[in-house]
Amino acid sequence: MKVETERQPIKSENISEASSVVKVQEIPSSTETLEDIRAEIGPDCTRCKLSRLGRKQVVNSTGNPNARLMFVGEAPGADEDEQGEPFVGRAGQLLTKIIESIGLERKDVFIGNINRCRPPKNRAPEPDETAACKPFLLREISVVRPNVIVVLGATAAQNLLETNVPIGKLRGRFHDYYGVKVMPTFHPAYLLRDPNKKREVWEDMKIVRDHLNSISAMEKGK
Repeated sequence: MKVETERQPIKSENISEASSVVKVQEIPSSTETLEDIRAEIGPDCTRCKLSRLGRKQVVNSTGNPNARLMFVGEAPGADEDEQGEPFVGRAGQLLTKIIESIGLERKDVFIGNINRCRPPKNRAPEPDETAACKPFLLREISVVRPNVIVVLGATAAQNLLETNVPIGKLRGRFHDYYGVKVMPTFHPAYLLRDPNKKREVWEDMKIVRDHLNSISAMEKGK
């Protein structure tokens, strides 16, 4: 069963106003499975032009289907295109360290991208490409129903939150997606180019960690 997840894009550059626009009550319910979504995508998806621009394979989301924490990136890179799994290159190794820094392992989380095919020369996905692929990610969110989504980099953050606000202004606080807390932060690949930004990512991840811990504490107290 497909889940309707379309929303009007945020047009405001004011972060407070933008965040209030995205807020709705809860994630749409879903009776499908991650396997259903993957089967519909198929191994040779041709829904956008990336299928004709040198990609080797579709790189599907992976991880714990019951994860409390989900990470969403931009698109696969060369290593991911080769191995068929998101975040396995140098940026992926750094993401693993980020996950471990808050007391979790990769097996505890769910990881995906806005786009499942590698853009040529690692450019950012173009609007028609994200439009073709993002609906599958939104359906996965409805299946997994995480407590927190960490969006990595401007492309992921702006596409999920439907805003043009720069990542530097979005990060550092939670935003809302169907009642799910969304934390935008810098992409691990960007941290490899500018290690000075690691401190800001750590600050973002501490907010995520504390929120997840508070949920666990409330559940134990019931």
